[in-house]
Amino acid sequence: MLNVEKLRKDFPVLNENPKLAYLDNAASTLKPQCVIEAVDEYYAKLGVNVHRGVYKLSYLATDAYEEARGKVADFIHADFEEVVFTRGASSALNLVASSYGINNLKPGDEVITTELEHHSNCMPWLHACNVTGATLKYIPLNEEGRITVEAFQSVLTEHTKIVAITYVSNVMGYITPIEEIISLAHQVGAIVVLDGAQAVPHMPVDVKKLDCDFLAFSGHKLCGPTGIGVLYGKAKLLAIMQPTEFGGDMADDVNCYTMTYKDAPYRFETGTPIIASAIGLGKAVEYVSGIGLSEIAKYEYFLKQKAVEGLKQIPNVIVYNETAETGIISFNIKGVHPHDAASVFDNNDVCIRAGHHCAQLITKWLKTVGTVRASFYFYNTLEDVEKFVQSVKEAQEFFGSL
Repeated sequence: MLNVEKLRKDFPVLNENPKLAYLDNAASTLKPQCVIEAVDEYYAKLGVNVHRGVYKLSYLATDAYEEARGKVADFIHADFEEVVFTRGASSALNLVASSYGINNLKPGDEVITTELEHHSNCMPWLHACNVTGATLKYIPLNEEGRITVEAFQSVLTEHTKIVAITYVSNVMGYITPIEEIISLAHQVGAIVVLDGAQAVPHMPVDVKKLDCDFLAFSGHKLCGPTGIGVLYGKAKLLAIMQPTEFGGDMADDVNCYTMTYKDAPYRFETGTPIIASAIGLGKAVEYVSGIGLSEIAKYEYFLKQKAVEGLKQIPNVIVYNETAETGIISFNIKGVHPHDAASVFDNNDVCIRAGHHCAQLITKWLKTVGTVRASFYFYNTLEDVEKFVQSVKEAQEFFGSL
Protein backbone atom coordinates (compact mmCIF):
# COMPACT_ATOMS: atom_id res chain seq x y z
CA MET A 1 0.00 0.00 0.00
CA LEU A 2 1.17 3.53 -0.72
CA ASN A 3 2.60 5.72 2.04
CA VAL A 4 -0.13 8.30 1.51
CA GLU A 5 0.65 10.47 4.51
CA LYS A 6 4.22 10.92 3.29
CA LEU A 7 3.07 11.66 -0.25
CA ARG A 8 0.56 14.27 0.92
CA LYS A 9 3.42 16.30 2.39
CA ASP A 10 4.70 16.83 -1.16
CA PHE A 11 1.64 18.95 -2.02
CA PRO A 12 1.59 22.58 -0.81
CA VAL A 13 -2.19 22.88 -1.27
CA LEU A 14 -2.75 20.00 1.15
CA ASN A 15 -0.22 21.41 3.61
CA GLU A 16 -2.00 24.77 3.50
CA ASN A 17 -5.43 23.12 3.80
CA PRO A 18 -5.01 20.00 5.98
CA LYS A 19 -8.78 19.47 6.27
CA LEU A 20 -9.30 19.51 2.51
CA ALA A 21 -10.71 16.42 0.80
CA TYR A 22 -9.83 17.12 -2.83
CA LEU A 23 -11.92 14.76 -4.96
CA ASP A 24 -11.95 16.57 -8.31
CA ASN A 25 -8.91 14.82 -9.72
CA ALA A 26 -10.58 13.90 -13.01
CA ALA A 27 -10.76 17.64 -13.72
CA SER A 28 -7.26 18.52 -12.53
CA THR A 29 -4.77 17.16 -10.03
CA LEU A 30 -2.80 19.02 -7.38
CA LYS A 31 0.85 19.89 -8.01
CA PRO A 32 3.75 18.53 -5.92
CA GLN A 33 6.48 20.84 -4.73
CA CYS A 34 9.07 19.32 -7.08
CA VAL A 35 6.99 20.31 -10.12
CA ILE A 36 6.49 23.83 -8.81
CA GLU A 37 10.23 24.11 -8.20
CA ALA A 38 11.06 22.85 -11.71
CA VAL A 39 8.90 25.57 -13.26
CA ASP A 40 10.31 28.22 -10.91
CA GLU A 41 13.86 27.13 -11.65
CA TYR A 42 13.39 27.62 -15.38
CA TYR A 43 12.09 31.16 -14.86
CA ALA A 44 14.67 32.05 -12.19
CA LYS A 45 17.80 30.53 -13.75
CA LEU A 46 17.06 30.43 -17.47
CA GLY A 47 13.94 32.24 -18.62
CA VAL A 48 15.01 32.40 -22.26
CA ASN A 49 13.76 30.90 -25.52
CA VAL A 50 14.74 27.50 -26.91
CA HIS A 51 16.15 26.29 -30.24
CA ARG A 52 17.13 29.77 -31.44
CA GLY A 53 19.75 31.36 -29.22
CA VAL A 54 23.49 30.87 -29.84
CA TYR A 55 24.37 31.47 -26.21
CA LYS A 56 24.73 29.27 -23.14
CA LEU A 57 21.40 30.07 -21.46
CA SER A 58 19.50 29.18 -24.60
CA TYR A 59 21.41 25.92 -24.97
CA LEU A 60 20.60 25.03 -21.36
CA ALA A 61 16.92 25.90 -21.80
CA THR A 62 16.77 23.83 -24.98
CA ASP A 63 18.38 20.87 -23.21
CA ALA A 64 15.84 21.10 -20.37
CA TYR A 65 12.92 21.35 -22.80
CA GLU A 66 14.03 18.41 -24.93
CA GLU A 67 14.94 16.38 -21.85
CA ALA A 68 11.31 16.75 -20.79
CA ARG A 69 10.21 15.38 -24.16
CA GLY A 70 12.44 12.38 -23.59
CA LYS A 71 10.97 11.77 -20.13
CA VAL A 72 7.44 11.86 -21.54
CA ALA A 73 8.41 9.52 -24.38
CA ASP A 74 9.87 7.02 -21.91
CA PHE A 75 6.78 7.34 -19.70
CA ILE A 76 4.43 6.12 -22.45
CA HIS A 77 7.05 3.97 -24.24
CA ALA A 78 7.12 6.15 -27.35
CA ASP A 79 10.03 7.21 -29.53
CA PHE A 80 11.41 10.68 -28.89
CA GLU A 81 10.24 12.16 -32.19
CA GLU A 82 6.72 10.83 -31.66
CA VAL A 83 5.98 13.22 -28.77
CA VAL A 84 4.45 16.58 -29.69
CA PHE A 85 3.92 19.17 -26.97
CA THR A 86 0.54 20.93 -27.25
CA ARG A 87 -1.56 23.25 -25.09
CA GLY A 88 -3.46 20.26 -23.68
CA ALA A 89 -5.30 17.06 -24.60
CA SER A 90 -8.03 19.06 -26.32
CA SER A 91 -5.46 20.82 -28.48
CA ALA A 92 -3.82 17.50 -29.32
CA LEU A 93 -7.09 15.86 -30.39
CA ASN A 94 -8.06 18.91 -32.43
CA LEU A 95 -4.69 18.78 -34.19
CA VAL A 96 -5.32 15.21 -35.32
CA ALA A 97 -8.85 15.98 -36.52
CA SER A 98 -7.87 19.22 -38.27
CA SER A 99 -4.74 17.87 -39.92
CA TYR A 100 -4.98 14.12 -40.43
CA GLY A 101 -8.79 13.96 -40.38
CA ILE A 102 -9.78 16.76 -42.70
CA ASN A 103 -6.97 16.01 -45.15
CA ASN A 104 -7.71 12.29 -45.41
CA LEU A 105 -11.49 11.90 -45.12
CA LYS A 106 -13.92 12.06 -48.04
CA PRO A 107 -17.60 11.30 -48.69
CA GLY A 108 -18.31 7.61 -48.11
CA ASP A 109 -15.66 7.30 -45.39
CA GLU A 110 -16.75 6.57 -41.83
CA VAL A 111 -15.51 7.81 -38.44
CA ILE A 112 -16.49 5.79 -35.37
CA THR A 113 -16.77 7.36 -31.93
CA THR A 114 -18.88 6.86 -28.77
CA GLU A 115 -21.32 8.61 -26.48
CA LEU A 116 -18.77 8.26 -23.68
CA GLU A 117 -16.44 10.80 -25.26
CA HIS A 118 -15.36 14.07 -23.74
CA HIS A 119 -16.38 16.93 -26.04
CA SER A 120 -12.73 17.20 -27.09
CA ASN A 121 -12.88 13.80 -28.77
CA CYS A 122 -16.29 14.03 -30.43
CA MET A 123 -16.74 17.67 -31.46
CA PRO A 124 -13.55 17.81 -33.61
CA TRP A 125 -14.70 14.69 -35.48
CA LEU A 126 -18.22 16.02 -35.91
CA HIS A 127 -16.64 19.11 -37.47
CA ALA A 128 -14.27 17.05 -39.64
CA CYS A 129 -17.18 14.96 -40.94
CA ASN A 130 -19.23 18.08 -41.66
CA VAL A 131 -16.33 19.56 -43.64
CA THR A 132 -15.40 16.42 -45.60
CA GLY A 133 -18.76 14.71 -46.06
CA ALA A 134 -17.64 11.64 -44.12
CA THR A 135 -20.15 9.82 -41.91
CA LEU A 136 -19.93 9.85 -38.10
CA LYS A 137 -21.09 6.63 -36.40
CA TYR A 138 -21.49 5.74 -32.74
CA ILE A 139 -20.74 2.48 -30.97
CA PRO A 140 -23.91 1.37 -29.14
CA LEU A 141 -23.31 1.27 -25.39
CA ASN A 142 -24.51 -1.70 -23.36
CA GLU A 143 -26.97 -1.39 -20.48
CA GLU A 144 -24.19 -0.30 -18.11
CA GLY A 145 -23.02 2.38 -20.53
CA ARG A 146 -19.91 0.44 -21.52
CA ILE A 147 -18.14 0.02 -24.83
CA THR A 148 -17.92 -3.65 -25.82
CA VAL A 149 -15.91 -5.33 -28.55
CA GLU A 150 -19.09 -6.86 -29.94
CA ALA A 151 -20.80 -3.48 -30.21
CA PHE A 152 -17.72 -2.05 -31.91
CA GLN A 153 -17.78 -4.86 -34.45
CA SER A 154 -21.42 -4.05 -35.21
CA VAL A 155 -20.47 -0.61 -36.60
CA LEU A 156 -17.03 -1.40 -38.03
CA THR A 157 -16.99 -1.70 -41.83
CA GLU A 158 -14.52 -1.56 -44.70
CA HIS A 159 -15.42 2.13 -44.96
CA THR A 160 -14.17 2.88 -41.43
CA LYS A 161 -11.14 5.17 -41.64
CA ILE A 162 -10.84 6.61 -38.13
CA VAL A 163 -11.84 5.39 -34.67
CA ALA A 164 -11.85 8.19 -32.06
CA ILE A 165 -12.34 6.63 -28.66
CA THR A 166 -11.72 7.15 -24.96
CA TYR A 167 -9.41 4.86 -22.99
CA VAL A 168 -11.16 5.72 -19.69
CA SER A 169 -14.44 7.65 -19.53
CA ASN A 170 -14.26 10.84 -17.48
CA VAL A 171 -17.87 10.34 -16.33
CA MET A 172 -18.29 6.59 -15.98
CA GLY A 173 -14.70 5.60 -15.22
CA TYR A 174 -14.91 2.50 -17.41
CA ILE A 175 -11.78 1.13 -19.06
CA THR A 176 -12.33 0.50 -22.77
CA PRO A 177 -11.22 -2.92 -24.13
CA ILE A 178 -8.91 -0.94 -26.33
CA GLU A 179 -6.36 -3.53 -27.44
CA GLU A 180 -9.02 -5.68 -29.13
CA ILE A 181 -10.65 -2.61 -30.67
CA ILE A 182 -7.35 -1.33 -32.06
CA SER A 183 -6.57 -4.73 -33.56
CA LEU A 184 -9.97 -4.94 -35.25
CA ALA A 185 -9.72 -1.36 -36.54
CA HIS A 186 -6.32 -2.05 -38.08
CA GLN A 187 -7.69 -5.11 -39.86
CA VAL A 188 -9.85 -2.80 -42.02
CA GLY A 189 -7.09 -0.20 -42.39
CA ALA A 190 -8.52 2.32 -39.92
CA ILE A 191 -6.40 4.41 -37.54
CA VAL A 192 -7.23 4.80 -33.85
CA VAL A 193 -7.16 8.12 -31.99
CA LEU A 194 -7.11 7.46 -28.26
CA ASP A 195 -8.12 9.98 -25.62
CA GLY A 196 -5.84 9.03 -22.74
CA ALA A 197 -6.52 12.00 -20.45
CA GLN A 198 -8.11 9.81 -17.74
CA ALA A 199 -5.82 6.83 -18.32
CA VAL A 200 -2.22 8.04 -18.54
CA PRO A 201 -2.14 9.63 -15.03
CA HIS A 202 -3.70 6.59 -13.36
CA MET A 203 -2.45 3.37 -14.95
CA PRO A 204 0.51 2.10 -16.99
CA VAL A 205 0.15 3.00 -20.67
CA ASP A 206 2.42 1.55 -23.36
CA VAL A 207 1.65 2.99 -26.79
CA LYS A 208 3.79 0.38 -28.54
CA LYS A 209 2.01 -2.50 -26.86
CA LEU A 210 -1.40 -0.93 -27.50
CA ASP A 211 -0.41 -0.16 -31.11
CA CYS A 212 -2.59 2.97 -31.05
CA ASP A 213 -1.96 5.44 -33.85
CA PHE A 214 -2.48 8.59 -31.80
CA LEU A 215 -2.80 9.23 -28.05
CA ALA A 216 -3.57 12.51 -26.29
CA PHE A 217 -3.29 13.46 -22.63
CA SER A 218 -3.04 16.54 -20.38
CA GLY A 219 -0.27 17.64 -18.06
CA HIS A 220 -2.53 19.17 -15.41
CA LYS A 221 -4.32 15.86 -14.81
CA LEU A 222 -0.91 14.25 -14.16
CA CYS A 223 0.43 16.49 -11.36
CA GLY A 224 1.89 18.76 -14.04
CA PRO A 225 1.33 22.41 -14.91
CA THR A 226 -1.66 23.73 -16.78
CA GLY A 227 -1.36 24.70 -20.44
CA ILE A 228 0.67 21.67 -21.50
CA GLY A 229 -0.44 18.46 -23.16
CA VAL A 230 0.95 15.70 -25.30
CA LEU A 231 0.09 14.24 -28.66
CA TYR A 232 1.70 10.90 -29.34
CA GLY A 233 1.58 9.90 -32.99
CA LYS A 234 3.22 7.10 -34.90
CA ALA A 235 6.20 8.58 -36.72
CA LYS A 236 4.92 7.52 -40.15
CA LEU A 237 1.62 9.33 -39.55
CA LEU A 238 3.13 12.51 -38.13
CA ALA A 239 5.41 12.62 -41.17
CA ILE A 240 2.48 12.93 -43.58
CA MET A 241 0.44 15.37 -41.49
CA GLN A 242 0.32 19.01 -42.44
CA PRO A 243 0.73 21.69 -39.76
CA THR A 244 -2.36 23.66 -38.76
CA GLU A 245 -0.39 26.66 -37.49
CA PHE A 246 2.44 28.43 -39.25
CA GLY A 247 5.20 30.74 -38.10
CA GLY A 248 8.41 30.74 -36.14
CA ASP A 249 10.49 27.65 -35.39
CA MET A 250 8.42 25.19 -37.44
CA ALA A 251 9.61 26.42 -40.84
CA ASP A 252 12.42 24.76 -42.78
CA ASP A 253 12.66 26.91 -45.92
CA VAL A 254 10.45 29.91 -46.74
CA ASN A 255 10.24 31.62 -50.13
CA CYS A 256 7.78 34.13 -51.54
CA TYR A 257 5.49 31.42 -52.92
CA THR A 258 6.70 28.16 -51.39
CA MET A 259 7.49 26.83 -47.95
CA THR A 260 8.65 23.63 -46.31
CA TYR A 261 8.47 22.52 -42.70
CA LYS A 262 10.70 20.84 -40.16
CA ASP A 263 10.20 17.18 -39.37
CA ALA A 264 7.86 16.14 -36.58
CA PRO A 265 7.49 16.94 -33.77
CA TYR A 266 8.76 20.46 -34.45
CA ARG A 267 6.47 21.19 -37.41
CA PHE A 268 3.57 21.13 -34.92
CA GLU A 269 5.15 23.37 -32.27
CA THR A 270 4.77 26.79 -33.83
CA GLY A 271 6.29 29.84 -32.19
CA THR A 272 7.73 29.95 -28.71
CA PRO A 273 6.77 26.64 -27.12
CA ILE A 274 5.35 26.09 -23.65
CA ILE A 275 8.83 25.78 -22.20
CA ALA A 276 8.30 26.06 -18.44
CA SER A 277 5.20 23.85 -18.44
CA ALA A 278 6.94 21.19 -20.53
CA ILE A 279 9.80 21.12 -18.05
CA GLY A 280 7.26 20.87 -15.23
CA LEU A 281 5.52 18.00 -17.00
CA GLY A 282 8.83 16.20 -17.33
CA LYS A 283 9.29 16.46 -13.56
CA ALA A 284 5.69 15.34 -13.00
CA VAL A 285 6.05 12.11 -14.98
CA GLU A 286 9.29 11.46 -13.12
CA TYR A 287 7.48 11.97 -9.80
CA VAL A 288 4.48 9.79 -10.68
CA SER A 289 6.73 7.08 -12.11
CA GLY A 290 8.57 6.98 -8.79
CA ILE A 291 5.31 6.18 -7.02
CA GLY A 292 4.30 3.50 -9.53
CA LEU A 293 1.30 3.55 -11.87
CA SER A 294 0.17 0.04 -10.99
CA GLU A 295 0.15 0.90 -7.28
CA ILE A 296 -1.73 4.12 -8.00
CA ALA A 297 -4.40 2.25 -9.96
CA LYS A 298 -4.91 -0.33 -7.20
CA TYR A 299 -5.15 2.32 -4.49
CA GLU A 300 -7.64 4.50 -6.37
CA TYR A 301 -9.86 1.50 -6.98
CA PHE A 302 -9.67 0.61 -3.27
CA LEU A 303 -10.84 4.10 -2.29
CA LYS A 304 -13.58 4.09 -4.92
CA GLN A 305 -14.91 0.75 -3.65
CA LYS A 306 -15.01 2.04 -0.06
CA ALA A 307 -16.88 5.12 -1.21
CA VAL A 308 -19.43 3.10 -3.19
CA GLU A 309 -20.03 0.88 -0.15
CA GLY A 310 -20.84 4.00 1.84
CA LEU A 311 -23.11 5.48 -0.83
CA LYS A 312 -25.14 2.26 -1.02
CA GLN A 313 -26.17 2.78 2.59
CA ILE A 314 -27.74 6.19 1.86
CA PRO A 315 -31.37 6.28 0.65
CA ASN A 316 -32.22 7.77 -2.75
CA VAL A 317 -28.65 7.83 -4.06
CA ILE A 318 -28.18 6.58 -7.61
CA VAL A 319 -24.66 5.41 -8.48
CA TYR A 320 -24.33 5.17 -12.26
CA ASN A 321 -21.00 3.35 -12.49
CA GLU A 322 -20.75 1.00 -9.52
CA THR A 323 -18.67 -1.51 -11.52
CA ALA A 324 -16.09 0.99 -12.81
CA GLU A 325 -12.50 -0.25 -12.55
CA THR A 326 -11.05 3.18 -11.80
CA GLY A 327 -11.31 5.87 -9.12
CA ILE A 328 -14.27 7.76 -10.64
CA ILE A 329 -17.77 7.76 -9.14
CA SER A 330 -20.76 9.42 -10.83
CA PHE A 331 -23.98 9.62 -8.88
CA ASN A 332 -27.08 11.68 -8.14
CA ILE A 333 -29.51 12.12 -5.29
CA LYS A 334 -33.04 11.42 -6.51
CA GLY A 335 -34.97 14.61 -7.17
CA VAL A 336 -31.98 16.89 -6.49
CA HIS A 337 -30.14 18.84 -9.21
CA PRO A 338 -26.43 17.95 -9.10
CA HIS A 339 -25.46 21.62 -8.71
CA ASP A 340 -27.75 21.92 -5.70
CA ALA A 341 -26.34 18.77 -4.14
CA ALA A 342 -22.79 20.01 -4.70
CA SER A 343 -23.44 23.12 -2.64
CA VAL A 344 -23.30 21.03 0.54
CA PHE A 345 -19.85 19.58 -0.10
CA ASP A 346 -17.86 22.79 -0.08
CA ASN A 347 -19.13 23.59 3.40
CA ASN A 348 -17.39 20.40 4.54
CA ASP A 349 -14.14 21.14 2.67
CA VAL A 350 -14.90 18.43 0.13
CA CYS A 351 -14.09 19.32 -3.50
CA ILE A 352 -16.21 17.47 -6.05
CA ARG A 353 -17.57 18.27 -9.52
CA ALA A 354 -21.19 18.59 -10.62
CA GLY A 355 -22.61 19.00 -14.11
CA HIS A 356 -22.14 17.29 -17.46
CA HIS A 357 -18.32 17.21 -17.19
CA CYS A 358 -17.86 18.34 -20.82
CA ALA A 359 -19.47 15.05 -21.85
CA GLN A 360 -23.08 15.86 -22.61
CA LEU A 361 -23.63 12.78 -24.77
CA ILE A 362 -23.26 10.36 -21.87
CA THR A 363 -25.27 12.47 -19.42
CA LYS A 364 -28.06 12.56 -22.01
CA TRP A 365 -27.68 8.79 -22.43
CA LEU A 366 -28.14 8.53 -18.65
CA LYS A 367 -31.28 10.69 -19.04
CA THR A 368 -30.08 13.30 -16.59
CA VAL A 369 -28.92 16.93 -16.79
CA GLY A 370 -25.66 15.98 -15.13
CA THR A 371 -24.10 14.05 -12.30
CA VAL A 372 -22.13 14.61 -9.14
CA ARG A 373 -18.64 13.21 -9.64
CA ALA A 374 -15.97 12.28 -7.15
CA SER A 375 -12.58 11.19 -8.46
CA PHE A 376 -9.69 9.85 -6.40
CA TYR A 377 -5.90 10.04 -6.69
CA PHE A 378 -2.96 8.64 -4.75
CA TYR A 379 -2.92 11.46 -2.18
CA ASN A 380 -6.51 10.85 -1.07
CA THR A 381 -7.23 9.01 2.17
CA LEU A 382 -9.91 6.91 3.85
CA GLU A 383 -10.70 10.03 5.87
CA ASP A 384 -11.44 11.79 2.57
CA VAL A 385 -13.81 8.95 1.70
CA GLU A 386 -15.57 9.27 5.06
CA LYS A 387 -15.98 13.04 4.66
CA PHE A 388 -17.32 12.51 1.17
CA VAL A 389 -19.88 9.90 2.22
CA GLN A 390 -20.95 12.02 5.18
CA SER A 391 -21.44 15.01 2.87
CA VAL A 392 -23.64 12.94 0.56
CA LYS A 393 -25.68 11.87 3.56
CA GLU A 394 -26.07 15.47 4.73
CA ALA A 395 -27.09 16.59 1.23
CA GLN A 396 -29.66 13.82 0.98
CA GLU A 397 -31.12 14.64 4.40
CA PHE A 398 -31.20 18.38 3.75
CA PHE A 399 -32.87 18.26 0.34
CA GLY A 400 -35.08 15.37 1.40
CA SER A 401 -36.54 17.56 4.16
CA LEU A 402 -37.56 20.34 1.75
